[in-house]
Amino acid sequence: MSKDSTRGLTSAQKRELWERWKKGQSLSEIGRALGKHAGSISGVLAIHGGIIPSIRTRSPRVLTLDEREEISRGLAAGNSLRQIAASINRSLSTISREVQRNGGREAYRAGKADRRAWKCATRPKPCQLATKPELRELVAEKLKLDWSPEQIAGWLKRHFPDDLAMQISHETIYRSLFIQARGVLKKELVKHLRSRRGMRRSRHTSTEEQPRTSIVDAVSIRERPAEADDRAVPGHWEGDLISGSKNSHIATVVERHSRFTMLVKVNGKDTDSVVAALSRQVMTLPTQLRKTLTWDRGGELAGHKQFTIATDVSVYFCDPQSPWQRGSNENTNRLLRQYFPKGSDLSGYTQEQLDDIALQLNQRPRKTLSYSTPAEKLESVVAPTG
Repeated sequence: MSKDSTRGLTSAQKRELWERWKKGQSLSEIGRALGKHAGSISGVLAIHGGIIPSIRTRSPRVLTLDEREEISRGLAAGNSLRQIAASINRSLSTISREVQRNGGREAYRAGKADRRAWKCATRPKPCQLATKPELRELVAEKLKLDWSPEQIAGWLKRHFPDDLAMQISHETIYRSLFIQARGVLKKELVKHLRSRRGMRRSRHTSTEEQPRTSIVDAVSIRERPAEADDRAVPGHWEGDLISGSKNSHIATVVERHSRFTMLVKVNGKDTDSVVAALSRQVMTLPTQLRKTLTWDRGGELAGHKQFTIATDVSVYFCDPQSPWQRGSNENTNRLLRQYFPKGSDLSGYTQEQLDDIALQLNQRPRKTLSYSTPAEKLESVVAPTG
């Protein structure tokens, strides 16, 4: 990924990001559309707790840029403040304060004054829970009892029907939980929500028109060749994703006969990204090592047919909730946590760095191989080419 693709989003891109999020698109889909990593998209959403921020608008009471330009022209012409106020139908005090706060008659510039006013208008309004400690404590108490925000809001309305100061909407509670910049409710309270997700999607969000990640025409592991089951010959692989923070992932692929491991950089968890990355990596292998791949039921390999067409490697899927059917891969993923601790951001690793880590792992002796290394084991059974 280029350096430019990791920079911040423009205002237009942010608007598009929120529109796509509202439509139910995944982080990877949004990232591809904007030319950004899914982790960058996740970071923007997390700041707002997944809640679409309100679009900023100017109050009709404040001066507009056109009015400020009229003030600037009037000052340049030597008109009095009273004359300028009359020409734009504003009070004298409004014009006087505007000119004084922006450098006086000699230094006043319309554009600069307008930008300053827009910036000053970003001062956040304290939220309801921040100004009402009794209500805040009561909401936190009910959250700790595993009440949902909607239950809390309904209960408050019932028990304090005549006291609006002790009533709050469930959306405001969600905002106070997910937008931690507010600093009102502790982040630990999120674990008491039923979903326990770190971001909220609007109740208007719909994924009905979004493609599902069900695996069409999946072939069961029970139909895998016997030579793959007994590890008799090389070329049969097990694969999965390991995940990190900021929606980052790495594909891990382990050869069953030798336990030889390949690590693959992926730009997202969506099937297009995973299939493309796996195909590139697998095609670097000798033909005799490209026989089968066994994967779990994750939707990231829903495009298995495209993978097979590109690599001539047949794909088999484990039974649901059966990780032991990819035992070599599961064990390798545990070993890899030495290099990729849980919660670490995996998006910063290049393919070259991943190759180096895989090399270290493949040169470590394994008890299951009578203390040979995976690299030695694979080399001993692969026929030389040429």
